[in-house]
Amino acid sequence: MTRKYILLLSLCFLIISVFFTGLITYADKGRPYYEETGEVVWDINTKDKIIALTFDDGPHPKYTASILDLLAKYDAKATFFIIGKNAEKYPDLVLRSYSEGHELANHTYSHPFKASVAELHAQLRKTKEIIYGITGFSPVLFRPVGGNYNDQMINAAVKDGYKVVMWSWHQDTQDWKQPGVNRIVQKVMKGSKPGDVILFHDGGGDRMQTIKALEEILPELKEQGYTFVTISELIKSKQQQEKVQ
Repeated sequence: MTRKYILLLSLCFLIISVFFTGLITYADKGRPYYEETGEVVWDINTKDKIIALTFDDGPHPKYTASILDLLAKYDAKATFFIIGKNAEKYPDLVLRSYSEGHELANHTYSHPFKASVAELHAQLRKTKEIIYGITGFSPVLFRPVGGNYNDQMINAAVKDGYKVVMWSWHQDTQDWKQPGVNRIVQKVMKGSKPGDVILFHDGGGDRMQTIKALEEILPELKEQGYTFVTISELIKSKQQQEKVQ
């Protein structure tokens, strides 16, 4: 009886050890840690009326083109988190985005929701090569698929020379769900403040609601005195403020 009890305790201890080892390996060190290191960006604290518009999952021949037209109309710059396989299909849109002053960023090659570290390295490398081959520009920003990340993923991206970019927690438009134009507009307008990073999508499905919402959001925010900047410009603004302080 005693021997069985000891064996049972040993087995339980082994299971608990493995469980906690997994937690340590895949733990999230937390936003304060990553903001302190500068490895991950959600948004910035600033009084300057600047906002970063970001678009995931493109390019798309219809929706990306329409979004670029709108951005040009309102003299707005944005950051496009590009899927490599889409860039291969529509290189002209990648080149147009870059030529018009927008920032190109890496959103993996095939948009996998789960990937090992080795797979992530391969996905980032392939997409980087595609973007560079089209524009001569190497992306330095990466957004995890679905915003899902762990410490290993962050370390892998940083090792490859990337800064990881998320978005303001209050500025996820969830436009991919097609919640309705009014809901997208209200989400952005009610929460907008200086230094925000707003999440939209220009690919991965029907994005007409996103376009219709932007037709209202862009002129209204511009009327309020906001300037639309790229993520790198947002980061540069923060660095300049820190030097002054």
